[in-house]
Amino acid sequence: MEKIVVEKSPALKGRVRISGAKNAALPILAACLLGTEDIYLEEVPDLQDVNIMCKVLESLGSTVEVTGKGKLKINSANLREYKTPFELMNKMRASFLVMGPLLGRLGKTENSLPGGCTIGARPIDYHLKGFRALGADIVEDIGNITASCEKLVGDKIYLDFPSVGATENIMMAAVLAQGETVIENAAKEPEIVDLSNFLRKLGAKVTGAGTSTIRIDGVEKLGGARHAIIPDRIEAGTFMVAAAITGGDVLVENVIPNHMKPIIAKLKESGCKVIEEGDNVRVIGKEIPDSIDIKTLPYPGFPTDMQAQFMAYMTQCKGSNVAIETVFENRFMHVEEFRKMGADIKIDGRSAVVVGPKKLTGARVRASDLRAGAALILVGLVAEGKTYINDIYHIDRGYEGIEDKFRGLGAKVYRIEEDA
Repeated sequence: MEKIVVEKSPALKGRVRISGAKNAALPILAACLLGTEDIYLEEVPDLQDVNIMCKVLESLGSTVEVTGKGKLKINSANLREYKTPFELMNKMRASFLVMGPLLGRLGKTENSLPGGCTIGARPIDYHLKGFRALGADIVEDIGNITASCEKLVGDKIYLDFPSVGATENIMMAAVLAQGETVIENAAKEPEIVDLSNFLRKLGAKVTGAGTSTIRIDGVEKLGGARHAIIPDRIEAGTFMVAAAITGGDVLVENVIPNHMKPIIAKLKESGCKVIEEGDNVRVIGKEIPDSIDIKTLPYPGFPTDMQAQFMAYMTQCKGSNVAIETVFENRFMHVEEFRKMGADIKIDGRSAVVVGPKKLTGARVRASDLRAGAALILVGLVAEGKTYINDIYHIDRGYEGIEDKFRGLGAKVYRIEEDA
């Protein structure tokens, strides 16, 4: 069984290039089902989740060809299948994003409930509410969901919560619907904007992405395009925190600094120097960081996907540090793993108080989810001895060549085969 081993490391120094964003690549791959001509994607990260999504596309009749590092050629002209295989859906929550494109393109889709990280309830009700508003008939039957329609018709849809997945799925269904669709209280994440830009290149009429109101005028069909995926702001944030927690000096390359505002603000608040240089961000850590508080919120608030990494950082910040999780109710599972290494953390509901700086000791721990796994690497960088991280398939779902990138900065991070 593969494990990642982390040894206490010196202050990280050097430069690291950020890959394309997983959370932008997955909906854009799903949106490729809408195109009827060749689509060329660049900056596609080599991740387990991306590989699964490509298999989903192929199972539905698309052709997917790797044309170079981070480059794909996709053609869905002969899209024929509306049922997504259970064994693929069960591996990744984002596979549910094919439902909107299939409904818009074929008028029918059948999916099992998606898998993914166990970080709390992520109901698909908002997705289904949007499909119903567009005129789809929804049948739910013991873990299977079928949606069908003669022709989707645009409508006004208000989301009770600005769900990223629901916003994306409804957008992709609506681009081929008849008339205008308005999504109110839409998610504003950069990945939504990237999906919108891609859809427009295919010929869709989408405006307002990045604001709370998105308008879509349906068109008859979509063509092909060439598109580069935006940089991964969560991977960038992870390496920025790695520089900070080790008191290092790291240039993080291929970043959109505007997407990093909450992370940059909190690192500066802790005493780090953060220098924005075009599409690069340089982070210079402080020997003993000042205390900080974070509260996760939908974009442009502090990202829930950075909560675990910042909690790792808080173990080395002086005084009491508070993390409040408002997005997912079950996203403190990494706390018990941190405690095994000597962290002083108390949880009260959705709040965690972290007292630092603490001397940590390496231990055998497990990645409960994708971001928790990355956070355990960060803790391992400053812990005495060796940290052995199990269940690293979670990490591989969202970070491309993570141990190689860390080693390039001087970190002692490597992968081993070991009996369970």
